[in-house]
Amino acid sequence: MSEQQSPGSSPSVHDTQVDQFLAYLTVERGLSRNTIESYHRDLAEFCRYMATQEESALRTAGSRHLVGFLGTLRDRGLSARSQSRALTTLRRFYRFLEREEALPGSNPTSHLLLPKIGRHLPQVPSRQQVDAVLDRPDESTPTGVRDHAMLELLYATGLRVSELVRLEVKQLHLEAGFVRVRGKGGRERVVPLGSSAKDKLDQYLATARPQLLKGRSSAYVFLTRAAKPLSRQTFWKLLKDYALQSPEGGKFNPHAMRHAFATHLLDGGADLRAVQAMLGHVDIATTQIYTHLSSERLREVHKKFHPRG
Repeated sequence: MSEQQSPGSSPSVHDTQVDQFLAYLTVERGLSRNTIESYHRDLAEFCRYMATQEESALRTAGSRHLVGFLGTLRDRGLSARSQSRALTTLRRFYRFLEREEALPGSNPTSHLLLPKIGRHLPQVPSRQQVDAVLDRPDESTPTGVRDHAMLELLYATGLRVSELVRLEVKQLHLEAGFVRVRGKGGRERVVPLGSSAKDKLDQYLATARPQLLKGRSSAYVFLTRAAKPLSRQTFWKLLKDYALQSPEGGKFNPHAMRHAFATHLLDGGADLRAVQAMLGHVDIATTQIYTHLSSERLREVHKKFHPRG
C-alpha cells in the first residue's frame, strides 16, 4: 500500500472558473485538502455531464442541467446523502460565480431543494471493544509501540484520522497534558490527553520513534520505517486489522475511535459544549447526534435490567 495519497487522485477538471473556485476555497477559506478534493470530484462529475449537453459551459448552465445531473446520480444508485453533497458543492460554486459577477444569468441552484436525508447514527464501539483493540499492538517492535500510542491518542482525544497522521511534535505538550490541534478550516483547538495516552506517547517518543528515525529528522510524530508520516489509508488498514484480530473488536471504520470518544464521554456525564470543543465541531447540532446515541444506550440498559423494562 502506498504510504502517501496522491494529490492527483481526483478526476481532472479543465475549467478556469473551477480552478479559481478551488483556489478561493484553499487560500481564502482555508479548507482542508480532503474537503477541496471532495469539491473537485463533484465538479469533475458535473463537467463530464455538461460535456454531453448541447450547451456545455458551466457558467451558462440552467436549473434543468442541474436537475438532469442529479438525476444521473440517482440513476447510478448514489445515496441521497451523496446527491445532497453534490448539490451543496454546486451551490457554493455558483454563489462564488455570482460574487465574481461571472454569471450571465441567474444562479441555477437558487430554487433547487436538497434531497431529504434520513438521520444517520454512527456505529459506536463499546468500551470492551475499544479495550480489546488497544491491547492488540505488539510492543516488542517499534511499529507496535507506535501503533499503541496512536490508538491511545485517538481514543483519548477524539482526533480525526487526518489530524492524527499529520500531527507534529511541536503540537504535543506532554508535561501540561494536552495536544494542540489544527482542524478543519484551520481552526485550532486544545484537547486534554489523559494519563494512558500520555504514558504511551512518552514510551513511543523515548524508544520507538528514534528507532524509526535512524538518525534522520522529521517534524511529524508518527512515522513509518522510512521516517515518513503515515497516510490515512495506512492507519485505516492498521485499525481494521487490529479490530479483526481482536475477539471483541469486530469491524471498526476509520471514525470509530472518534465516535467512541464522544459517546463514552457523554455516557459518563460530560458537558455537551465541552465535547463539542474537544471534537472541533463548529455547530453543536453535529455533536448532539452523540447525545441521541447515549440516550439509546440508556434505553437498552433500562430495558435489560428494569423489572418492567
